[in-house]
Amino acid sequence: MTKLLQWLLFGFIAVTTWLSLLMGMVPFHVSHRLKEVIWPMPVYAIIVFGCYSLIVIGYRVATFNDCVEASESLKKEVEEARKDLTKKGFKFN
Repeated sequence: MTKLLQWLLFGFIAVTTWLSLLMGMVPFHVSHRLKEVIWPMPVYAIIVFGCYSLIVIGYRVATFNDCVEASESLKKEVEEARKDLTKKGFKFN
């Protein structure tokens, strides 16, 4: 199951549960005070999702690995290219 499918399934279940609670399709009575809490739940969910996303992005940026080997390899390739272009008459400043 892909991550997209997991998110879509979770969203479908959450929306279905939210609507069934609001429309009284559950086998128990939902009080008016509880409905006042249930109405803004999608807004709360968006805020929580935004906070979760910021935390995940921040964590991934903070733990981003340096690629020392790739950096050294790229520097070596740049030097080889400079030498090759210098032999062909290109001048670097």
